[in-house]
Amino acid sequence: MSEQNNYSFFNSVERSFDKAAKFTQWDPGILEQIKACNSVYQMRFPVRIGDRIEVIEAYRVQHSHHKAPCKGGIRFSLAVNQDEVMALAALMTYKCAIVNVPFGGGKGGIKIDPKKYTEYELEKITRRYTAELIKKNFIGPGTDVPAPDYGTGAREMAWILDTYVAMHPGEVDAAGCVTGKPVSQGGVRGRTEATGMGVFFGIREVCNMKDTMDKLGLATGLEGKTVVIQGLGNVGFYCAKYFRQGGCKVVAIAEFEGAIYNPDGFNEEEVFKHRKSTGSLLNFPGATNLVKNADALELDCDILIPAALENVINAENAPRVKAKIIGEAANGPITPEADENFAARGVLVVPDMYLNAGGVTVSYFEWLKNLSHVRYGRLEKRFSENMNKHILGQIEELTEKKVSDIERNFIEHGADEVDLVHSGLEETMITATREIMEIWKTNPQIPDMRTAAYVCAINKVGTSYAELGIFP
Repeated sequence: MSEQNNYSFFNSVERSFDKAAKFTQWDPGILEQIKACNSVYQMRFPVRIGDRIEVIEAYRVQHSHHKAPCKGGIRFSLAVNQDEVMALAALMTYKCAIVNVPFGGGKGGIKIDPKKYTEYELEKITRRYTAELIKKNFIGPGTDVPAPDYGTGAREMAWILDTYVAMHPGEVDAAGCVTGKPVSQGGVRGRTEATGMGVFFGIREVCNMKDTMDKLGLATGLEGKTVVIQGLGNVGFYCAKYFRQGGCKVVAIAEFEGAIYNPDGFNEEEVFKHRKSTGSLLNFPGATNLVKNADALELDCDILIPAALENVINAENAPRVKAKIIGEAANGPITPEADENFAARGVLVVPDMYLNAGGVTVSYFEWLKNLSHVRYGRLEKRFSENMNKHILGQIEELTEKKVSDIERNFIEHGADEVDLVHSGLEETMITATREIMEIWKTNPQIPDMRTAAYVCAINKVGTSYAELGIFP
């Protein structure tokens, strides 16, 4: 039996936790509480599909209640199972702690292939799932706040919101029961690109650390580095976009049907259009086809970004991975055995548990927006623009020099909602990267960045429990 056939995602998270726990000073009982899933809700509910009744299997897990509400996405996939949802909920706890977002970890999933249902059928399934969550108090702006994940998006979040509002008339903060909503329904600008942008900010900060790059034999900064991206969904697309704009060459892109390679790099917009029109990445003009998408993981490159599903890099293929830096844009793309191989070879793995936190960080901003009932930038945008115009006018008058129209527009611009969201995300990812690297550098016994990230998360969650007085 292969490693992946008998592999438990939740066990791999627990193994990583235990590996890091020995570098902390917490009582074993506190560590057990931090590690355990507090609430696991497994449900079955009937939905009429066409002329038959179909019983749908679904889950919602609340991993930690050290902060409220719990927070985590809902995925629609045939691969959904309790072990996976528990693992992803645990990662959400640690992720939120690292990036200083005050949520406990949660996760949900519905075991379906969304491509096999009509929009109306998907709406029925989503609304019934929401009703089941409401029955058990597993959703609410102060209790548990879902978000999009694999197979879901703003449309599904709007259905969840509408169902919740219908069953909670008059609840003034009801919009905060779910994030990732359309902007017209209380969503926040900047949420769509948030996860990919967060990956970019995290990797950029790592690449700007000269001592880290010297150990890898790479030049400081992103300029000129080669990147391979597995997955051209929302996260992979925006990763490709920001790395290209940051001066990198995206030399390969992989999807389930295969992969394409070009040493001169790709423009993700053109690749996306080609795939949309032909139904496949393959045969993109000027590119070499790789029929096995897994082959892209083994290409010679500086940075590898797995942005698809978990366990794609394992004990079998890890020795053939040539990248110097691996940024985990997906959840759990590397198994513990592969991690050990990379640590031994000096490959830097920038871990998922904080690197793909862009989504939950901007979801936090959306949740705050919903609770405050005001759009970011609404109060200060015009004031800032008027003040900037006045200052610029005074400078031009004193110096008797005029700035160009491009510079004038840039200087006078007052921050819109999306500007503030992007700025908050950049600050979050830079701070988290520096905290993790500081822990790693000050304790030479910590073997890798993932363990350092877990140490960071465990200490923050443990401190929360201690300060609550739960463990006198």
